[in-house]
Amino acid sequence: MKFGLLLYPGVEPIDLATVGVLSMAKRVVPQIEYVTVAADAGCVSMSNGLRVMADLSFADAPNLDVIIVPGGPGWEQACRDKNILDYLSRTAKHAKIVSVCTGAMILAAAGLLNGKTVTTKVEVVPPEDPPLDVLTKQYPDIKTRHALIVDEGKIVTGGGVTLCIDTILYIIEREIGAREADEVARIMEYQAARQANAARLAKIVGV
Repeated sequence: MKFGLLLYPGVEPIDLATVGVLSMAKRVVPQIEYVTVAADAGCVSMSNGLRVMADLSFADAPNLDVIIVPGGPGWEQACRDKNILDYLSRTAKHAKIVSVCTGAMILAAAGLLNGKTVTTKVEVVPPEDPPLDVLTKQYPDIKTRHALIVDEGKIVTGGGVTLCIDTILYIIEREIGAREADEVARIMEYQAARQANAARLAKIVGV
């Protein structure tokens, strides 16, 4: 199974934990593969100045099974980037799309969330507006929920920041198996956190 992580300027580095989960998962499920994709291959600056290399450009990226769209302060500019929006629209025709944190805002801008129930980041530093509220106000055709994960089939949206870890574990569980996801959580020493997050936030499936 091949995953792709979308990179754009201003991604929050903590959302790179999605790749960390996949890296650990390869120890349990060796057939997992992952690449990073961006408008252009090469260096992409994260929100704190960390530079990450994109393996492939949008033009060169192969068909992938799952595209992960991370969040971060750069989401507002990404929502206005035609290259990103067009790539996601094309990719959604054959791949599953997973957003974590404010990555959902980019999916909304691409028109991929119309009529769907979704979640995104909630907690912020005042006077920032919670992205979940922003999404609700800007896109009246989208139903928003404060949730751990919302599974709409080909599109899955995850909650904010470190909940990206839970979201990728959920995708592994859904696409590969519960036993494998549990084992990945175990070797990551994330079992207790996963259970606590599942207890405090809803997982909405098949809405």
